[in-house]
Amino acid sequence: MLDQQIPDIPWQQLTTPYGRGAAIPQLIEEEHYRQLAELIEHQGTLWQVTPWVMLILLKKLGSQDKEDVSLQEIELYLAVAQAITVDYLKPTQTVQPMQKLLDRNYLWTENEEDDDQEWERETPTGYEQTAFLSYYYFSYLLLQEAIPSLTAITVHNNEAADRLAELLRLLEHLNK
Repeated sequence: MLDQQIPDIPWQQLTTPYGRGAAIPQLIEEEHYRQLAELIEHQGTLWQVTPWVMLILLKKLGSQDKEDVSLQEIELYLAVAQAITVDYLKPTQTVQPMQKLLDRNYLWTENEEDDDQEWERETPTGYEQTAFLSYYYFSYLLLQEAIPSLTAITVHNNEAADRLAELLRLLEHLNK
């Protein structure tokens, strides 16, 4: 998955726990990992934006200098991994392929005026069970694919080594 081209992601039509994801590209560019972590994982819940942020960050991680990876970035990955349980890892219960999550029927409208009404619906757009489970499933697959990069970082980055070890143990446990 990490070798795929990154599609045009309609951040404005994807949600976070605090609203729309329009600010995410700038946060990624400026490497504001703590703020990103708050937008992609909140109280054990992953959001519409999560797999797309993970795709971009983990793709970039593979080409970064291993000693330059920050502890905050590793903690972002760890927060996402901690939200994932084996209950979320059934591909038959997800939208396939990941790109389909950007289809109109899973996106919010461009107009934010109706957001309060959308959240009050029994099931807001993009949060029906198959789509919701997909945010976890694809985030998990991306993390699994990044294990070689994460492992290489442990050798070159003492600051993040303990948190990386915890992340790798968690991913190994989920893989069983």
